[in-house]
Amino acid sequence: MVVYRLSHKAIRLRGSWPLVLLVWAITACEIAATEGTVWVTIPPGDSIEAVAESLAAHGIVRSAEAFARFARVGRKHRGVKPGSYPLRPGTPMGKVLVLLRKGSPPVRVVRVPPGIWLAELEPQFRDVLGIGPDSLAAAAQDSSLLARLGLEQGTVEGYLFPTTYRVAVGASALEVLHQMVDTFEAHWKPEWDDWLDSLGRSRHEVVILASIIEGEGPHEEDRPIVSSVYNNRLARDRRLQADPTVVYALAERRRLYYKDYKLDSEFNTYRIRGLPPGPIGQPSTASIEAALFPEDTDFYYFVAQSDGRHIFSESYNEHLATIRRLRNRRSQ
Repeated sequence: MVVYRLSHKAIRLRGSWPLVLLVWAITACEIAATEGTVWVTIPPGDSIEAVAESLAAHGIVRSAEAFARFARVGRKHRGVKPGSYPLRPGTPMGKVLVLLRKGSPPVRVVRVPPGIWLAELEPQFRDVLGIGPDSLAAAAQDSSLLARLGLEQGTVEGYLFPTTYRVAVGASALEVLHQMVDTFEAHWKPEWDDWLDSLGRSRHEVVILASIIEGEGPHEEDRPIVSSVYNNRLARDRRLQADPTVVYALAERRRLYYKDYKLDSEFNTYRIRGLPPGPIGQPSTASIEAALFPEDTDFYYFVAQSDGRHIFSESYNEHLATIRRLRNRRSQ
């Protein structure tokens, strides 16, 4: 996102309308509106300074101090209403103030936890938003939405940023997915694009790997090490053999059996080499960062303990010994 900086050193809003008009002109001309929409929640009783800080933190306005001063001109800040607002970064301050005084539209809340599958969001879309599975499936494959992500086919799986969304009542499936993809794009750091070249991977490949790391459910500190295991396997052209990909291929979250690993699926990394064709859920920022910046290790195997932490091994024999030790510990 390109940010245009607006200097407020020479601006002093002390009830002077010529200066207010100057702020309007500078804001409208020098701050370019971006494509994404961000939802900002204003709790009841917040001061205009707290509102301004929230707007600045979400990138809606460049300066919290300038917005607060602007809003106090003519005591317009007294008309700001609490609620959840869909706002665009770079919107002129005057327009933001008008929207906050107008009041927020009625919304519904949808929660996207890390690792959830697109298919698992169907109940919320149906029960909360009144959107059926067919509409959701069609929107998830919308060509214009995929083009925004640089994809030619597939779905938006992996690009629905995990967070709590406030969705306008009556929004279509495509509008909701655009909101979620906008949020993903807002959290993707521009410097990561430069780092992709050094990795020799596309963003889509990083998101796929991040979704697998998320599926392993590791502790925060384990994520870069889990990533190193998969990166080491990819570098040696070994199969990833990631259980979460098999679970995703089965479309059923359950315990895996020996026969499941033989499942004929392009997502089954026990049968295919390299990455699956798409993400297997929505990765968190922590998993994306782990995929981008793996630890430098010689590990090729890991196994989860009962507390969710992983034990890592360099060789297969060491890995088998770890599994035997954990089984003996559980049987005692």
